[in-house]
Parts: sequence; C-alpha cells; structure tokens
Amino acid sequence: QVQMVESGGGLVQPGGSLRLSCVASERYSDNHAMGWFRQAPGNEREFVAAIRWPMRQTVYADSVKGRFTVSRDNTKNTVYLQMDSLKPEDTAIYYCARQLRPILSTLRSMSRYSSWGQGTQVTVSS
Repeated sequence: QVQMVESGGGLVQPGGSLRLSCVASERYSDNHAMGWFRQAPGNEREFVAAIRWPMRQTVYADSVKGRFTVSRDNTKNTVYLQMDSLKPEDTAIYYCARQLRPILSTLRSMSRYSSWGQGTQVTVSS
C-alpha cells in the first residue's frame, strides 16, 4: 500500500506564498493522477488541484486557478502545490492522494482517490 506524506504547511499572511510537498513511498509510472484536496473546519473536503501522469495534464478548482500550481518531480516521487496570493479562505488542512487509471472527468472526484496522506495545516492570517 503506497503511503503519502505531506509537508510544507504553516502560517502565512494574506498575499503570501507556500509550497506544499507530497512524497509517495513508491514510484508508479502508469496512468495515474496525484490530487490535492483541502478541508476547512466545519466544511467538507474539497478538490483543489490534480496532475495526471504521464500526460502531465493539470486541472484546478476555480477558486485557486491562477494562484496555485501543481507540479511533480518524478526523480523524487514528489508532487508539489505552489500556492501564491494566499487568502484567508485558503485556510485548511491540505491532503494529497492518488488515483489510478483516471480519465479527465474523474480527476476532480474525491471518491476515486485512495492512499491519502495525513495532511498539512495551512493558515492564512494577519
């Protein structure tokens, strides 16, 4: 069972930046997607961004499009989420997970992901 470990969260002021990392315990080269999700207190977990490999296709939630960038480094089994122009409403626990054999229409579907990490806290506040 692959394991994901997220890191990089913290406290940042509005307008600031953070880069989250998600390290997978194994390398998987076939068609798959790595997704980022977040959950704020009292809210349901929601989709943030995903990258499909090896197609290198990326998708984003409308709320983060233009501010967040998802990427990966295959040599390090690591997926990144670069978060710029952060807003207080971005405050949440951020999780990464993997989806095997995705298609475009399933990249945002949380139920299709497995192997969730423990999450990393992001707090945007002045």
